[in-house]
Amino acid sequence: MVKVMIVDDAAFMRMVIKDILTKNGHEVVAECVDGLDAVNKYPEVKPELVFMDIVMPNMEGIDALKKIMEMDPAAKIVMCSSIGQQSVVTDALKTGALDFIVKPFDATKVLEVIGKVV
Repeated sequence: MVKVMIVDDAAFMRMVIKDILTKNGHEVVAECVDGLDAVNKYPEVKPELVFMDIVMPNMEGIDALKKIMEMDPAAKIVMCSSIGQQSVVTDALKTGALDFIVKPFDATKVLEVIGKVV
């Protein structure tokens, strides 16, 4: 079981990934609506893994990734992107993200990524 924080401004996307995780024995310790929310909650909930959207209001995923990595260089963050954001995904990987998954989420891919990075 992995303790996961989900960061996405779309409630539906948070629900989809939460459903995949909980049905497979993982615990969602926090759901965040944007990067700023994630940066504030990360030290509180200390997740073992973060699924982070890239495009969000208030603070984008890349900026939140940078701030969380400054707080915790061992943070395990997987970026979530829509097709067509390849250059942003590359930047995220260079910044410290361990992997990325493409929306819409495929349960098999989500679980595969967890097995690979945790």
